Amino acid sequence: MIPHQKLNMGLSSQLFIIPLLFGVMVFCQYEINDFEDEYENEIDHEYPSIFHHIPGVEYAFPYFNTPTECAKECFCPPTFPIAMYCDHRKLQKIPSIPSHIQQLYLQYNDIEAVHLESFVNATALKEINLSHNKIKSDMIDAGVFAKLSNLVQLHLQYNQLEEIPFPLPRSLEHLILGFNQISSFHRRAIESLGNLTMLDLCNNYLEDSQFKGIQFSNMKNLMQLNLCSNRLQSMPPELPSSLMYLSLENNSVSFIPDNYFQKLPKLLAIRMSHNSLQEVPHNAFNISSLVELNLGHNKLKQAFYIPRSLQHLYIEDNEIEVMNITLMCPSIDPLNFSHLTYIRVDQNKLTAPISTYAFFCFPHIQSIYYGEQKISTNQRTQLRTPVFRRYLTPEEYEEAEEDNADQDQDQDLRGREDDDYFDPYLY
Repeated sequence: MIPHQKLNMGLSSQLFIIPLLFGVMVFCQYEINDFEDEYENEIDHEYPSIFHHIPGVEYAFPYFNTPTECAKECFCPPTFPIAMYCDHRKLQKIPSIPSHIQQLYLQYNDIEAVHLESFVNATALKEINLSHNKIKSDMIDAGVFAKLSNLVQLHLQYNQLEEIPFPLPRSLEHLILGFNQISSFHRRAIESLGNLTMLDLCNNYLEDSQFKGIQFSNMKNLMQLNLCSNRLQSMPPELPSSLMYLSLENNSVSFIPDNYFQKLPKLLAIRMSHNSLQEVPHNAFNISSLVELNLGHNKLKQAFYIPRSLQHLYIEDNEIEVMNITLMCPSIDPLNFSHLTYIRVDQNKLTAPISTYAFFCFPHIQSIYYGEQKISTNQRTQLRTPVFRRYLTPEEYEEAEEDNADQDQDQDLRGREDDDYFDPYLY
């Protein structure tokens, strides 16, 4: 074949292919645009996914065999339709709640009343969050909560309640009533809640008289009691032996009865900062489970016995002049050393660091915070060593890192279970 004929045939083939490619591109573009038009109104990532992807793990999309009904004022995630989100919407009343809803979020609104009509069909509710509203006690219909036989958590903090709602369902486990105006409550409002594990009454107007005759000991599942920032002058009576966390900060408690805490063998943490304690019984905190003790901002003048289980001790802003190690550690047991790792003693009246004998009693101490000490009412001074930090051996350092990692993991787990868990006041 003649060379120029081959060239003409090559050009003809290429010219034929160009219209064919153009047609395919137009057809594909049409199909893509059609697909995008079909889904262009879909809301993408309006709410974060409840799943977190872990590499190497395949997830099946969850399927809920429940109705999709949702109040028009709220949002029910398609991937989690048993929850109804009505928060931050300037609502003045509670919408009608569908029968399949288990978790109801109504916080940060302008709701003033809780009426029965909203909960007529709400038989499956397990959690209600009505915090940060304007609800008053006389605007809660009688028995509105009691009929919810599956209710486990009730959040009513940051409202205008004058008393604890009554009656409440026996199924309740967490009752959060902090930051209200509660000054009284029906005796049975507390004692009838046999399944309650956490009761938060911080930042209210409760006085000692409200607790006379109250049998907290009947609440055999109670693990956490928050009574911080009230008007208490004495310790609450008859606490249950199940208690693990006690919060009494910002009251006016001046006296701890003998053997008071011996009836609470499971206590892990006691927080009594910002009270009026001048002294405590020497063996007041002789509890084998105690891990954290906060007695800062009181009027204590001397130390006391430190249980071997204690890890963190806060006694800042008191009137202590000498840390008597003999009182804190009357004997040394080489087979059962103390676990104390941190002491905070700033804003006392110390003139010298803690005796080196303390390191025989408390061999695990890693840090002592002396900070400033009080010379007089208006004068402050620092010790030569404002902060003591013990240098650890490589083995001790590795062990401490493992302990910290375990504690962080435990805190993360507790945080996922309940964001309010023992956190009315940290320090």
